[in-house]
Amino acid sequence: MARALWSGSLSFGLVNVPVQLVSAARDLDYHFQQLHDKDKVPIEQRRVCSKENEEVTSEEVAHGYDLDGKQVVVTDEELASVQPRKTRTIDVEAFVDLGEVDPIYFDHPYFLIPAGDSEGTLRAYRLLAETMADRDQVALGRFVMRTKEYLVAVRAREGALALSTMLFHDEVRPAKDVGGGGKKPSKKQLDTAVTIVEALS
Repeated sequence: MARALWSGSLSFGLVNVPVQLVSAARDLDYHFQQLHDKDKVPIEQRRVCSKENEEVTSEEVAHGYDLDGKQVVVTDEELASVQPRKTRTIDVEAFVDLGEVDPIYFDHPYFLIPAGDSEGTLRAYRLLAETMADRDQVALGRFVMRTKEYLVAVRAREGALALSTMLFHDEVRPAKDVGGGGKKPSKKQLDTAVTIVEALS
């Protein structure tokens, strides 16, 4: 059983369904450790000041970012003041048809599972999952996990509720910025391409 990353409730109108969030993806990549070739001992990574060439403790680390060539330093207090308010709800703002959501906005997949095994919790969860599956709809909402607010899409998948975090509109590059390349194809080329696509459908 996957470990719950977040727990709370899926909320819409006056309805609250207690849920837990678990990852829907498995990391199947190999992760290698860096070893010292001579004695096969793990390599440690340390924070070192590039000016003084001395190790720095975590208490001495500040946060900064480059703004037009100038280094702007941000304190922990300033970062804390702009963090979203932590809640224990996924607030559904709208239900839409699945076809209305462009897949380019989907980011990371999770499953929402019932939080607890009481009859009321399981009944509410199953009712919502089956209703959404029958209507082929997606619930769009927001929630806060750790220190970040996420835009999310919740939909039914194989009898369960799946949640995908989504990119905000300004996080997706416009297609015109990456270029389509080349000139417009001729009608003959389009007809040939359509024939091939239909043959593979």
